[in-house]
Amino acid sequence: MATPDATTAAYLVAFTTAPTAEAGRVLVRRLVELRLVACGTVVPGGVSIYRWRGAIEEQDEALVVLKTTAERWPELEEILPGLHPYEVPELIALPVMRGHAPYLRWLREETAGEPAKE
Repeated sequence: MATPDATTAAYLVAFTTAPTAEAGRVLVRRLVELRLVACGTVVPGGVSIYRWRGAIEEQDEALVVLKTTAERWPELEEILPGLHPYEVPELIALPVMRGHAPYLRWLREETAGEPAKE
């Protein structure tokens, strides 16, 4: 079996940050409801240091790790900014080169189809 590369990987791990763990939870819950991600892990306790509008900023944040498919990426990329509290939210993705087959099957199933009706 050929090893997938970044352009052919079917699965992605995406990263964003949130100002608090609670904001991260709210964001992940909505993305799971919309079936844009199968799972999101909120990791509190991060500190981001970055340049913004000419000044170096430092902010406590929660890292949010999202598991999705390449197929759902365009919609995730479109919808996440509107759900996110930041003006310019981080949203980057890395290809999954290998994975436990049952987990990847679950990931695909959870991101397939229409979101649950509320």
